[in-house]
Amino acid sequence: MATDANASSETVDAHTQQSMRKVAMTALAGTSIEWYDFFLYGTAAALVFPGAFFPEDMPPMVALIASFSTFAVGFIARPLGGIIFGHFGDRVGRKRTLVVALMMMGVGTTAVGLLPTYSTIGVLAPLTLVLLRFIQGLAIGGQWGGAMLLVTESAPADKRGYYGAFAQAGAPAGVILANLAFLLISGIVSEEAFLSWGWRIPFIASVALIGISMYVQINLEDTPAFKELEKRKAQHPPSGESIMPPGEAFEAVVAEKVPAASRSPVLEALRLYPGRIALAAGAFVSIQVTFYIMIAFVVAYGSNEAGLGLPRNTMLLAVLIAAGVQIPFQFWAASYSDRHGRRGIYLAGAVLSGIWAFATFPLIDTGNFLLIVIGISGGLGFLGMQYGPQAAFFTELFSTHVRYSGASLGYQIGAILGGAFAPTIAVLLWTQYGIIYVSWYIALAAVISIISVLMLTETHGTDIHAVEN
Repeated sequence: MATDANASSETVDAHTQQSMRKVAMTALAGTSIEWYDFFLYGTAAALVFPGAFFPEDMPPMVALIASFSTFAVGFIARPLGGIIFGHFGDRVGRKRTLVVALMMMGVGTTAVGLLPTYSTIGVLAPLTLVLLRFIQGLAIGGQWGGAMLLVTESAPADKRGYYGAFAQAGAPAGVILANLAFLLISGIVSEEAFLSWGWRIPFIASVALIGISMYVQINLEDTPAFKELEKRKAQHPPSGESIMPPGEAFEAVVAEKVPAASRSPVLEALRLYPGRIALAAGAFVSIQVTFYIMIAFVVAYGSNEAGLGLPRNTMLLAVLIAAGVQIPFQFWAASYSDRHGRRGIYLAGAVLSGIWAFATFPLIDTGNFLLIVIGISGGLGFLGMQYGPQAAFFTELFSTHVRYSGASLGYQIGAILGGAFAPTIAVLLWTQYGIIYVSWYIALAAVISIISVLMLTETHGTDIHAVEN
C-alpha cells in the first residue's frame, strides 16, 4: 500500500514538473518574441529610422533624437496597456489576456515592416510609425503581467523566483534575437540594400508571434490562483445570489454579481495598494534606465560618426553577447531569492549597477571589442540581479484579485519613468555635457531604486492565494 502511495505521489510530482516546464518554456518563447518585436524597434530607431522616416535635410543628430522620441511613445502607451489588460486579466483570466496581447504585438510589428518611408508618403510615415509604436506599447503593457503571472502563480512556492525568471528571460532573449536578426541581414545584403529594404525582414518575421498566441490559447490552462479566485467568487457571490454555474464566464455576470467598488480591478488596486504600486515603479527605474542605455543608446554612441564611429555590427554583436551574459545572472539571482529573499539580491544589483555605470563608457571608449563587451556585460549582468527576482517580487506584493492590475501598473509606470526617454536623455546629456553625465544618470536611477526597495517589505514566503495581503 505504501509503495503504491509513493508511486502515485511520484507520478503526480512528475506530471506537475512536466506541466510547469511546459508553462515556463511557453512563457519564455512568447515573451522572447514579444520583446524581440519591442527591442527590434529600438535597434532600428538607432540605425535606420532617422533616415527612413524623417526628412533627408534634417540634421543627423536631430533625426536621431526624433527617432528615439518615437521609441518613447511605446513606453507612454505601456501603462495604458497595463490598465486595460490588467482590468481584463483580473476579471477573465491571465491566459486569454496574454493571447490578445501577443496577437496585437505580432500584427503591429509586422505592419512596421510594411510601412512606406518618408520619401514615399511624406509626413504620414512618422505619424503612422508613432501609431504602430503605440500599439506595440499597449501590447507589451499587457503581455508582461500575463506571462509573468501565468508562470509565478502556477509555480511551487519554493521555486517561484526561479520559474518567474523564465518570463523575465524573454527580455534579454529578445535583445539577442533582435540584434542577431539585424546582424544576419547586414551580412547577407549590401549596406544600401539593408537601409532600403533589408531592415524590414526582421519586422515582417514577427508574424510568428501570432502562431505562438494560438498555441497558448489551445494548450495552456489558466493559473491555479486565478481559478481558485473564480471558485470563491462562484461559491460566495457578493450580492448573496445563487452560485455561479460551473464554467460560466465571470465576465458575463460580473456587473450584476460584484459591487461597484470592486468592478474595476485597476481602481481597486489603486485603492488598496497605492504605496506598493509607487514603490514598485521606483524599484523598476534603475532596471529601465540601465537597460535601454545599454541596448539602444550604446549602439548609437558607438556607431555614430559623432561618437566612436565604430562599425555598426561591432556594437550589435557586443550588445548581443552582453544580453547573453544577463540571462544566467537572472536565473542565479532568482534562485538565490527563493532561498534568501527578494530584497537583498535586488538591492545588491541596484548598488552594483550604479557603481558600474562609471566603468561602462571608459571601457567602450577604448574601441577594443573585448573591453566593449565587458563594459556592456557588467551593466546588463548587474541589472539581471534585479530583473531575475522581479517577477516573484511583484507577484507577492499584491493579492490575487488585483494582482495583474497592481503588478502591471507598478511595472509600466516604472517603465515610463525609467525607460521611455532614457536613450533620448542619454543623447542630450552626451552631446551637451559629455558622456560622464550619462553615467551619473544611471547612478541616480540606481539610488531611486535602492530607496524604493528599502521602503518595501520582504515578500519571500507570501501566500499568493490569499485574497488580501
